[in-house]
Amino acid sequence: MPSIREGGNEVIVPEPSRTKTEPARALLAVADLRVAFRQDANWVPAVDGVSFHIGKGESFALVGESGSGKSVTALSVLRLLPQSGRILGGRAMLGDRDLFALPEFAMSGIRGKRIGIIFQDPMSSLNPVLTVGRQIGEALSLQRGLKGRALKARALELLDHVGLPDPARHFNEYPHQLSGGMRQRAMIAIALAGEPDLLIADEPTTALDVTLQAQILDLLKRLQRDTGMALWLITHDFGVVAELCTRVAVMRAGKIIEQNGRGFFEGPEHPYSRELLAAMPRLDARLRDSEVDFDDKAVDARNPFLRASGGGTVDLTEGGERLASAMSRDGIKKSPLDLPRLAPSSVGSRMERPEREGIKAPLLEVRDFKVHYPIKKGIFQRTVDTVRAVDGVSFSLERGETLALVGESGCGKTTLGKGLLNLIKPSGGRVRFDGEDIAGLKGEARRKRCAEMQIIFQDPYSSMNPRMIVGDIVEEGLRAQHPGIAAEERRERVEDLLRAVGLPPEARLRYPHEFSGGQRQRICIARALAVEPKLIVCDEPTSALDVSVQAQILRLLRELRERRGLSYLFITHDLAVVAALADRVAVMRRGRIVEMGETRQVLFEPTHAYTRGLLAAVPKLRRTGPSGAP
Repeated sequence: MPSIREGGNEVIVPEPSRTKTEPARALLAVADLRVAFRQDANWVPAVDGVSFHIGKGESFALVGESGSGKSVTALSVLRLLPQSGRILGGRAMLGDRDLFALPEFAMSGIRGKRIGIIFQDPMSSLNPVLTVGRQIGEALSLQRGLKGRALKARALELLDHVGLPDPARHFNEYPHQLSGGMRQRAMIAIALAGEPDLLIADEPTTALDVTLQAQILDLLKRLQRDTGMALWLITHDFGVVAELCTRVAVMRAGKIIEQNGRGFFEGPEHPYSRELLAAMPRLDARLRDSEVDFDDKAVDARNPFLRASGGGTVDLTEGGERLASAMSRDGIKKSPLDLPRLAPSSVGSRMERPEREGIKAPLLEVRDFKVHYPIKKGIFQRTVDTVRAVDGVSFSLERGETLALVGESGCGKTTLGKGLLNLIKPSGGRVRFDGEDIAGLKGEARRKRCAEMQIIFQDPYSSMNPRMIVGDIVEEGLRAQHPGIAAEERRERVEDLLRAVGLPPEARLRYPHEFSGGQRQRICIARALAVEPKLIVCDEPTSALDVSVQAQILRLLRELRERRGLSYLFITHDLAVVAALADRVAVMRRGRIVEMGETRQVLFEPTHAYTRGLLAAVPKLRRTGPSGAP
């Protein structure tokens, strides 16, 4: 069969023939797609014989665990694979055009205009040196031929459509000036600029809070209704699938194992599909039980790194590359949960505070905390206004407690978390950690105290150095805070931490870009745990994870809290995760906490209208049949 090579990707072009899975009037028909990635001298299969179709105006969902090949399938259709990827065979027909047989200049007219894509990681997809308006303008100019005032007007209209609160201001801002949810909305606006026939949405609502998620879902529904656009949704959120899609395909280890219509949620046919549904955290778990509502046995059966015994291999990385783990005969010999404590430094031991009169003081006390940003204009950059990102927040966090901080994107949750760790300079207020005012600490004392306060960032890829291997990334904190530990012991601890978060020890020798979004998030969790902190600020730590890995991480966080007495400030928009993990909930709006209380009370008996609005916006998944009761 003939082949072409472009951009490092070799495409094997098959002879044209129609398969039984390819209807004559499908907008996109993929038949027997096979993709592999080069690993050293070998080619490792990532997509193995995938076939499906998407009709005009249809909503199609491709679901599965991280590393199953979902995103690789979409990138293959657009011929956007990295240099190490190769399409070995199959066909992708857009109408009557075979995408794998087109030259690159013809594909440039397909991407954006005929097929748009919303990438999973907005921070790495957006250009950091161009404003949001400039990037939307480029898409409008290339794909719609707009210029001048018409271009700007359309760009502002798109920003307004995707829910940015102040389009005129955000038009002139850079990606790093936006919150994670705002960056995702800007990415969606760029994808919609070309008015495509098919929109590929790779986790489009991952970084969005529930109200904005509802807005985006409504927007996509309206666009489909008004324009006839088809939607290919790649996600791990079954609630979003139930709200939006008419057909579902479940992918596992590079293959589609089940395709079904709306009946999927009434009773999935494949055991793996039932396991995925069972692994979903449920918002009503608190009404039935204090523990998270998922099937631990079903999750562990697929993850050899969390089993008490046994061995085998696991398919990881975004390209489905196989990282084999030669497990010992007795399974994992030790867990990082059971490792001996790191020896405290002299500075750390001096900073331990005795309990006052037998009463335990809160681990973290925050009083009237503020983070304000001045708005400057004019040639002399005079301050004309102030953005009150965090405006007088007060709360306390006990030892071993989890406080969930929820609210809409842009309400100040992440700013508060970074401000507490002094990653953003606060404008006022007081923070006491372990009985000590951390604002008064300087030099070595402050560095040692900061080791006890770690953060898991929302965007895993941009928070890691792309030039460092994973082992060095996880080990970096140990080297800085505990320089006396031998290199061999550091390596063993890194390997144990990687096992604990569901990655093989061999992953320490690879680079961040070789992993999927969910796997990168697990690496960041391992990095935060490395120095044995007392407090971890978790900024959307499970937003990029599929449901089964999310269940593993939630259980890991619970076990760490129980065994180590860790405290969490858990920033999230997923209220089902809040129900699974949090002891208390604080609801934040426009820089202030509007409601705070026990998790059961806030989720099921909220007193503030804003909290009731958040709960009403949660996508509903009504399950019946073998997968569980509704």
